[in-house]
Amino acid sequence: MNNYPITATTPLSQQVRNLGISDMAALLTYIQQLPYGRNKTRSDLSLVLSAKKGTCSSKHALIKQVALENGDTELQLIIGLYKMTPQNTPGIGKEMYRHGLQYIPEAHCYLKWKNQRIDLTKSNSDFSIIEDALLEEQLIVPHQIGSYKVAYHRNYLKKWLLEEAIEMDLESLWLVREGCIANLSNT
Repeated sequence: MNNYPITATTPLSQQVRNLGISDMAALLTYIQQLPYGRNKTRSDLSLVLSAKKGTCSSKHALIKQVALENGDTELQLIIGLYKMTPQNTPGIGKEMYRHGLQYIPEAHCYLKWKNQRIDLTKSNSDFSIIEDALLEEQLIVPHQIGSYKVAYHRNYLKKWLLEEAIEMDLESLWLVREGCIANLSNT
């Protein structure tokens, strides 16, 4: 990925510089080292920096927004739906198996630069672990990590439940998924 100085005078880029981060490579490293965790407001990207934690959505949207503020239009923000299993997402097995599921389609945000996918969700994130389980990808913009991402994910799950003839309603499946995600915060 291209490295360049962060020079924009917008509030988010300024907040990044106030942390002593002066270029995009340093920002990527900093964000990847932050713990995984949800913030109070998904759409407030500045919370990733002030709370010093974030999810796949908030961390990658913050980087995309800073990239845009600094004139980088090549870096892409992606929602990818993948088959989330205990093998490719350690820590979720107990919750899934309790409900008789082999996998759950999960919406995961990451970055794409040229043909390279970049996952900075956790310090040990490695996109190649889920690459073969990828179901579909969609290009988004930072403000779509909130209600748009949730609606997109829930609509996919609704179709998946019908196609796979799984005897569970959407709300029950969403609760299982939320339990899996809660377990990720502890890994």
